[in-house]
Amino acid sequence: MAVFTSKKYRPSKEANTLAARYRASLSKHPFALFGLPFIATMVAGSFFLTPATAIRYEKYDRKVRRLSKEEELGIGKAGRRVDMKEEYYRLAAKDLDDWEQKRVKRLPGEHDGVI
Repeated sequence: MAVFTSKKYRPSKEANTLAARYRASLSKHPFALFGLPFIATMVAGSFFLTPATAIRYEKYDRKVRRLSKEEELGIGKAGRRVDMKEEYYRLAAKDLDDWEQKRVKRLPGEHDGVI
């Protein structure tokens, strides 16, 4: 029974191409020809993408910022000045005892909670 070799057949016209020489060198020096360029690409990409990421976060910081208490209360252009005592007395002046409890209409087949 014949034993097959592990070498792949490559025609003689492809023996001197750049790809063939690279493939042969890659089996001898895998880190230098594959690993090192890969790592260099990752590091260079990190340096090139850092400014883009910084721009993204600066844009977000311009859009979202902390507001002082006065700015929070008068956030709109036509917002009136809010006084907590005035708001308390305006709420107290309303009739809070005049209300009626109403049940929410249930969907068909839904349990209504009545025993």
